[in-house]
Amino acid sequence: MILTHRNIEGIDIVSLAGRLVMADVPEVRQKLLVTVEQGSGKLILDLAEVGFMDSSGLSVLVSVFKAARAKSGDVALLHLSPTVRSLIELTRLQQVFPIFDDEAAALARLR
Repeated sequence: MILTHRNIEGIDIVSLAGRLVMADVPEVRQKLLVTVEQGSGKLILDLAEVGFMDSSGLSVLVSVFKAARAKSGDVALLHLSPTVRSLIELTRLQQVFPIFDDEAAALARLR
């Protein structure tokens, strides 16, 4: 799993690439939690390059969401692949995470 981090106007944007599965979860969770803790708590996760995610990957999203909310922040999901979108919708997490196909709209939501 490859993570790329950038910051725009105090909002952290992390792009993930690869498969978000049990083997990658500890490292990814730790890196994302550090990003939330050191930042504003506002995070956009760009999942365009995530081709597959299992339930342990979902647990990372929920952990990061809880950490962001503890800082009065939020987490938005960006560029979901059809496979990942299906998993999010199956678990009804689209009711928790705002989902965007446009980075500018995600940034506007978190400002």
